[in-house]
Amino acid sequence: MKNLKISVGLLTLILILFVKTGFCQEPVQITIDVAPAVLNLSNSGTVVTVHTDIAYSAVEGATVSLNGIAIDWWKSDSKGYFVAKFDINEVKSIVKPGPCLLKMEGITKTGVFFWGEQQITVIAGKK
Repeated sequence: MKNLKISVGLLTLILILFVKTGFCQEPVQITIDVAPAVLNLSNSGTVVTVHTDIAYSAVEGATVSLNGIAIDWWKSDSKGYFVAKFDINEVKSIVKPGPCLLKMEGITKTGVFFWGEQQITVIAGKK
């Protein structure tokens, strides 16, 4: 019976750790705003910026990606929300002219998966 109490206690501890680290939580959908909303493949810009509605302090920045592209760098905006920057040439390498769905994914510091998506337009030259 003593072993059973230890096992139940250990299982309880494991369950608490899973809940506190987010492994038992549902993925969270966030709102994103991609800039530029019209990506010109002839553009000489350097980054694609993704503004979010998730707190900067909640995000494990290095886990964030955009359609599989690793984040280049990140910052907080004036409201304390997470802003992601991606190399524009890497984004250009995965898109083609027309509508394009971009999906940003990441993990919070508590282990919760989050994602958001937005459709942008890709053009081949000057509009």
